[in-house]
Amino acid sequence: MPERIALLGSTGSIGTQSLDIISRYPEKFVVEVLVAGNNIDLLTKQAKSFLPDSVVIGNKNLYKQLKENLKHTSIKVYAGNDAIEQIVESSNIDVVIASIVGYSGLRPTVAAIKAGKKIALANKETLVVAGEIIGKLVGESGSKIIPVDSEHSAIFQCLVGEAGNPVEKITLTASGGPFLNYTEEMLKNVNPCQALKHPNWEMGAKVTIDSASLMNKGLEVIEAKWLFDLTPDQISVTIHPQSVIHSLVHFADGSVKAQMGVPDMRVPILYALSYPDRFISDLPRLDFKDHPTLTFCEPDRKRFRNLSLAFDALTKGGNMPCILNAANEVAVDAFLKGKLGFLQMPDVVEHTMERSLFDPSPNLDSLELTDINARETAKNYINKLDK
Repeated sequence: MPERIALLGSTGSIGTQSLDIISRYPEKFVVEVLVAGNNIDLLTKQAKSFLPDSVVIGNKNLYKQLKENLKHTSIKVYAGNDAIEQIVESSNIDVVIASIVGYSGLRPTVAAIKAGKKIALANKETLVVAGEIIGKLVGESGSKIIPVDSEHSAIFQCLVGEAGNPVEKITLTASGGPFLNYTEEMLKNVNPCQALKHPNWEMGAKVTIDSASLMNKGLEVIEAKWLFDLTPDQISVTIHPQSVIHSLVHFADGSVKAQMGVPDMRVPILYALSYPDRFISDLPRLDFKDHPTLTFCEPDRKRFRNLSLAFDALTKGGNMPCILNAANEVAVDAFLKGKLGFLQMPDVVEHTMERSLFDPSPNLDSLELTDINARETAKNYINKLDK
């Protein structure tokens, strides 16, 4: 029987690429549920193509239109965040692909974990915001998390077959984004259009901006701590512009394992869905003739302060990563709307971290309040800057 999949965030970059993978293996996977936030046109097209049992639109105001769009099908239509959380608990679902971007992906992922589902996790904010809580829930429910992020998938793959062997540290690779060689003076004048032109990867707007500012790598550092049970000093970051080596594991005997491949997110998506097997695919292959030189360098934390802020949040723990994430989401949105300069984004994050109430042992409800308050603090600071 094919595995029945609920795809959260179906209209985003990971969502559309997941559907491409699913369409290649009709005997292995079937779409049971599609979930999107606002993109009703693409969701309608996806629903008519894959004919899931149900679709959910996060924006309740779009329910009637979606219902009308699908009136000649047997597809059930729901709307709202509560519906998203409820539907992932369904016994008709085997795998949940969690690819809703940002904090809004936390609650649905928690619901799926509590229901004991296999999670293909592409929403890094789930572990950034609530890593300790998620770890406990996974242990209680028997759920299994398989990372989709290329870097965490690489670490996961390097650790297969290494149970019990001591890990000295891991190295997450970063492309460096479009501004790797920009001076601080040049960074003052970059605009959203420039920041959205990633040299290697095709991603959504928010993740692409995070990649340009190195906040994406900072969030991945926090996520790695919880995925692989590491301390902050066991996680390092190196700039690797070619994006061929996706990450490395350093073992206590001095050996290093790396996972390599072309920069194509469909590869880690397929691995997360097929694990522990590897399916034959016709996805692009890595040809070393195309990459005669692989280079590495240390990230410049002075020009890209977000990475240091993320390590600071991880070291402090508690609700500080939640504060970091909330402030960053607000800052990225403001940058994309032209209300904030590129180098002002880390200013917003740092300001919010310094002025938010610290909670060393948050629960999900207190994290909700932390997120709301941190966003308000960040917005107020941006409004002052705008004046």
